[in-house]
Amino acid sequence: MFKTLAAWLAVSIPMICHAAGSDDPQSALIARGQYLARVGDCIACHSAPSGKSFAGGLPMATPLGTVYSTNITPDPSTGIGKWSRQDFERALREGVSKDGHNLYPAMPYPSYAKIQSKDVDALYAYFMAGVAPVKQANRPSDIPFPLNARWPLKVWNLFFLQNDSYQIKDSKSVEWNRGAYLVQGLGHCGACHTPRGVGFQEKALDENGDSYLTGAAEDNWFASNITGSHWDGLADWSEADIVSFLKNGANHHASAFGAMTEVINNSTQGLTDRDAADIAIYLKSLGSSSANAVSKDASADTIASLNKPAANSGAMIYRTFCMHCHGVDGKGDAPLLAPLAGNPNLMSSDPVSLINVTLNGTPNLVIDGVPAAYPMPKFGTVLDDRQIAEVLTFMRAGWGNDGTRVDEAQVAKTRKATAVVR
Repeated sequence: MFKTLAAWLAVSIPMICHAAGSDDPQSALIARGQYLARVGDCIACHSAPSGKSFAGGLPMATPLGTVYSTNITPDPSTGIGKWSRQDFERALREGVSKDGHNLYPAMPYPSYAKIQSKDVDALYAYFMAGVAPVKQANRPSDIPFPLNARWPLKVWNLFFLQNDSYQIKDSKSVEWNRGAYLVQGLGHCGACHTPRGVGFQEKALDENGDSYLTGAAEDNWFASNITGSHWDGLADWSEADIVSFLKNGANHHASAFGAMTEVINNSTQGLTDRDAADIAIYLKSLGSSSANAVSKDASADTIASLNKPAANSGAMIYRTFCMHCHGVDGKGDAPLLAPLAGNPNLMSSDPVSLINVTLNGTPNLVIDGVPAAYPMPKFGTVLDDRQIAEVLTFMRAGWGNDGTRVDEAQVAKTRKATAVVR
């Protein structure tokens, strides 16, 4: 009984309160909601580049066309200023707006359905009283008629929405339950890291599904496998490694890039130490625990080929453009320069992230207001499709990595999709 109560309290009450010492309960509630909004990374989707916070307008690609995020500031005419607490919860947990129209599941309400009532209270308080109102009309989607009809979403919800808040698992620890709640709910990690089915639904919403968090392609990136999978997952990451990645965007295994950069910048670096640790406990409980050890013999072979690169065009390109940052041994200089040897991103089944980051570089990680010193530059204007395919193939097979070759056609497809002109 005590264990269940402790777990419930841990899940329901975030481990932060900027106004913990305040005599004003409403101020404390708003502060708690602000933290939860950061955990949920609400600002990333509901703010357009160079736009005002939470005013919407961010384009998001879907299989049917582009949708644009909505204004969730408390402006009464264009935002949610006239929404009741019930309206807010219905949109958050059921994907239904105040006027009754269904939201596209680009809004991760299947994950937010797990949010518990006390946290909905805090989020509502924050968005109504802690966010500045912005008068900015919502932009309609670019989905063509008749595909833009909303009524099929009601059917979609019948099949794919599990509208139940997170349920404590008595067999698990308080820490595991808190981590599971954050990952499955507000953190909505599965929205990116879980593959989707024919109905664009996440194939699993928690650890009971074999495909949960096993990685998925989305918008010309591949969200990594973050289970304990050997090679392409977190098998050889410790809990401390996961915490370091969440808080700093880097550890001695990998560095964040692409879409994950925004998640680190806007969300996970602001996690409390306890919440970050609980997330790590939960993620380490998923899947295999076998370590991904880099073969010393294979690493030696790779170093030898770099010393005599004439026989391997990928090695030659690596030596010319990559080696000064990532090293002859592929170890880089973590956390400043990403390691390649043993990096699970190098061994992903889908190389689209590697192709994209090589073509386009990556935004700066900004930790505690300080930009990363050495962001990945873009090489799309310097290297052609064949060269990028060859150097990535070399890296995916080098230093004991076990990634498959990259095809020139894959690079050409990503170049076109991301509009990189050489």
